[in-house]
Amino acid sequence: GDGCGHTLLTPHSGTLSSKNYPGTYPNHTACRWRLHAPPGTSLLLAFGDVDLEPSERCAHSSLLLADPHAGTAYGPYCRNAAPATPLLVTNSSAVTVLFNSTSHRSGRGLLLSYATSQHPGTHYAQEHVSPDFIPIPLLGVRAALAPGLLGCSLSGMGSKAGMQRGFGGERALTPDELGGQVTLSREKGITLYESAFANGLHSKRGSLSEKRLIFHKACRLPRPACGDVLEVTVFNASSCWHEVDALGQDRAWAAERAALGTAGHSWAAEPGSKDAWLELDLGTRRNVTGIITKGSSEPYDYYVTSYRVSSSRDGKNWRPYRGSGGQEDKVFEGNADSHREVSNAFIPPIVARYVR
Repeated sequence: GDGCGHTLLTPHSGTLSSKNYPGTYPNHTACRWRLHAPPGTSLLLAFGDVDLEPSERCAHSSLLLADPHAGTAYGPYCRNAAPATPLLVTNSSAVTVLFNSTSHRSGRGLLLSYATSQHPGTHYAQEHVSPDFIPIPLLGVRAALAPGLLGCSLSGMGSKAGMQRGFGGERALTPDELGGQVTLSREKGITLYESAFANGLHSKRGSLSEKRLIFHKACRLPRPACGDVLEVTVFNASSCWHEVDALGQDRAWAAERAALGTAGHSWAAEPGSKDAWLELDLGTRRNVTGIITKGSSEPYDYYVTSYRVSSSRDGKNWRPYRGSGGQEDKVFEGNADSHREVSNAFIPPIVARYVR
C-alpha cells in the first residue's frame, strides 16, 4: 500500500513507476525514492508518463522532485500541471522523488527514468550483451483487432527507421512498458522493406540498415506469448448481416467471423444499422498495445474506413480511448481497400478485458 511500483535504481541510471502502472494507481498511497549520482555528476530525469488525477494545486495526486541539499524543488505535477518538458536537467547529484495520492477516480500514474551527466546514454560495443538493463521507459509499438489484438511485444528491431533518441544517444525500441533484463544481439538486417499503412501514415518502399539489433526478453507468466495476437474468447456485435444468396440460402456474417485471418467472409453489421460495434472478450484483463484491421474481399469489397475504440474491465462500464492527453475520443484511420492490413498503436496501451 505504499504506492511504489516497478523500481530499478543503479548509480548511473534507473526507472521507477507508481504501483499498477499503466493501470490506475491506488488511493491513499505515498512513495519516496532517493536518487543518487556519483559525486561531481548531475542527474537527468525523463518523464515517460505523468498521468495523475487533475486537481487544484495537484491536491488529489502529485509528483514532487526535491534536492534536499540545495533546497530546490520541481513540481508539484499532475495532469493539469504537467512538466514543461519531457527532460529535466538538474544541477544536483541527489534528488528525492515524492509521489502521493488521495481519493481519485482515474489516472495511469507515474513512469520516470533517470541517467547521469557522466553516462547520458547507453552504448554497446559487444556483439552480445546478456544480461543488461534498459533503463529508459520506451513504449512498445508492435500491436494487433481481431481483427487482431496484441498484448506484449518484447523483441525490438533497430534500423534507420526504428531508433529512438534519449539522453543524447540512440537506442533501439524496446517494447516492454517496464524494462528489465534483456539479451541484445546483432544480426544481419533486411535491406529493403515494402510499403505499409500504420498509425495514419503510409510508408514508401525503402532501404534499411544492413545491421539489426534485436532485444530478447522472456515473458512473465501468465502474460500471453509476446508478439502473438491475443486470444479472443467471445465475439459479440450490435448486429450481423444475414445474406440470402442467389440460391436462397442464408449466410450469416456473424461476429465470430471477425478474427483476423478467417477464411471467407468476415463480420458485417446489419445493412443500414447505425452506431454498429464489434466487441471482443479477452477472457481476462490484458495489456493491449494496438490493433490491426482488414476488410473482406470475399465475395465483396467491404472495409471500414474509420472507427473509435472503447474498453471495459467488467463489460458494463465503458471508457472511450482518447490517447495520451486527448480530450476527445480518438478516431482511428482504418482501411482504404479490402485486402491490405492497417495497424494502429495504442499509446498509452489499453488495460482491459473487453474491447469495442
